[in-house]
Amino acid sequence: MSSRLFAELSGPAVADRLTPESILVLPTGAVEHHGPHLPLATDAIMAESIAGRIVAAAVEAGHHVWQLPTLSCTKSDEHSWAPGTLTLSPETFHATLVDLGRCIARTPARTVLFYNGHGGNVGSLTIALRELRRRFGLRTFIDHVRIPAGDGVDGPDEFGFGIHGGYGETALMMHLRPDLVDVTLGSRAVPEELASFSRIGFGPSPVHFGWLSDDFGFDGVVGDPSGATAERGAEIAAGLVTDGVTTIAEIARWPIGARAGEESAR
Repeated sequence: MSSRLFAELSGPAVADRLTPESILVLPTGAVEHHGPHLPLATDAIMAESIAGRIVAAAVEAGHHVWQLPTLSCTKSDEHSWAPGTLTLSPETFHATLVDLGRCIARTPARTVLFYNGHGGNVGSLTIALRELRRRFGLRTFIDHVRIPAGDGVDGPDEFGFGIHGGYGETALMMHLRPDLVDVTLGSRAVPEELASFSRIGFGPSPVHFGWLSDDFGFDGVVGDPSGATAERGAEIAAGLVTDGVTTIAEIARWPIGARAGEESAR
């Protein structure tokens, strides 16, 4: 299969090879503190690597998909206390997403999927979906690197809090980039006192709260990497690719099309 990296095309080739049916996948990650056992680029590596596998598999399935360059430095202000974190302000990140949407709208492609590997980006990306739709008429979607927390059977029991540097993320990185992982430096960092709250929490909890990654008495890790293996990481990666190709297939048949945006009407 020839390269499906957008940035490896020439300018004329973009106009020639992309069509209104093309789906552009834009990985969004982060460069931020991930404890002593994982690299700063963990979220960017996961988003870019899995997105590449999804694009390749989706092309094999007959979809017209291209991978845009990864946004590695995004909104990581919850980790801004830690040396090494590179974060944009919410305003700068939003402006970047809008500017990229404007550029995408100048190509023949009318669909963009953000493939996101960092939870701190979700709010900004969600706002950008509608902004890019309203201003440029694009079809816009987000999918995520969804990594299961350890439940006591599959890995240590993280009480649903394995969200940053924990079992699943460490396993996936051991599969993707084992040269950058030193699992011997990891340790359990689970805020078990939060498990008694039925409504307030992360992710699927009905009530969310403002937090910084050093709020929980640990060194910025929220999870337990113990027992993580590259084999488990490979299983997680395979599941993410399967889910991602299903996402691409559903986007391809999504009945709501592109439209004229406010800026294109000027």
